[in-house]
Amino acid sequence: MPEQPITLSMKTVVLLVLVIPLLLLIWQLRSLVVLLMISVVLAASVSPLVNWAEQRRVPRWLAVVMIYLTVIGVLVGGGLLIGPTIFEQIERLLRQIPVSLKSVFNAAEAWVVSLSDTRPELVGQLFDEVLDVQAVTRWVIRSSQQLLIRSYGVTTGILGGFFSVILALFLSGYMLADSRTLIRNLARLLPYPWDERLTAQVRPVSTRIGGYIRGRLLVSALLSVATTVSLGALGLSEFALGLGAIAGVTNLIPFLGPFLGAIPALVVAVSQGGWTFLWVILLYVIIQNVETYVLDPLLVGSSVGVHPLYQLLAVLGGTQVLGLIGALIVPPWVAGGAVLLETLYLQPKQRREDRRRRKPATESITEPTPESLPVP
Repeated sequence: MPEQPITLSMKTVVLLVLVIPLLLLIWQLRSLVVLLMISVVLAASVSPLVNWAEQRRVPRWLAVVMIYLTVIGVLVGGGLLIGPTIFEQIERLLRQIPVSLKSVFNAAEAWVVSLSDTRPELVGQLFDEVLDVQAVTRWVIRSSQQLLIRSYGVTTGILGGFFSVILALFLSGYMLADSRTLIRNLARLLPYPWDERLTAQVRPVSTRIGGYIRGRLLVSALLSVATTVSLGALGLSEFALGLGAIAGVTNLIPFLGPFLGAIPALVVAVSQGGWTFLWVILLYVIIQNVETYVLDPLLVGSSVGVHPLYQLLAVLGGTQVLGLIGALIVPPWVAGGAVLLETLYLQPKQRREDRRRRKPATESITEPTPESLPVP
């Protein structure tokens, strides 16, 4: 069978020529694009409250202003109430971690040396070369600094400080207050029938994104409180509030968050003794299982609609590109994109395949008509 040559129509060539500068323009405006992504996530999270207020005859713009002022007031009030204590404990925790790491390596070195009666100097040399406390500490600090620098660089590039945070809130509020006009104007740019199809998907996508964010925030808040109370009961009351806050922030990141939140608590627990360390390990194992098998399926699972493997890839890819901000905002966008993939491609594809399978069956089963009967 001869190979068919690959041909490109003029329309395809024009589209390719237009797509390349468009991608370059998006790359140059990537900070603005990510800022818009954050604004859409914020708007989708607050949208149900705005719709609820609008149903009770509150003007939509007034509902947006009232809800945003309430949320900002709660955050500022909570920050003023417990913020100084949290920052003080985190600062004390940062001073405690190198001391705890050094005690861990000293204890391990003493244990190995006690097992070696013949050549303890060899064991000491091995620990000096392989498990150099200063080298390991420098590596931990350097890795943490690189992650923070990348996250801070992306954050300052995207948000630009306090005023850009206000800009993100303003953009999301404007999207909520005039959402119908914005959607209608954007739909007019699309050809028929894609204008109607994509307009019909705005609400499902917004519901999926907002449900994901609200579920993660609720799960993180519950785990933060549980971690703070449990660590205080285990004798780590001087770090409990700071470690609970760290657990709450890291749990916003799916899959990786619980492990990141457990590391500082385990490092501090080592200096408190073996039993405390074991109880802290057991505590975080219980918290991880409660989150995985109870809270996530109940509060987040129904709003994601994405396989856990794809969620993990979204977290890793977002972290690689945008740091911690990417780990927070990329998964809800993947969840929203799954709605478009399902409704605009998978469901029509399944319907076409069903019709194709039914068609031969209906054609093969035909009733004989009088005209088709043989004449005697």
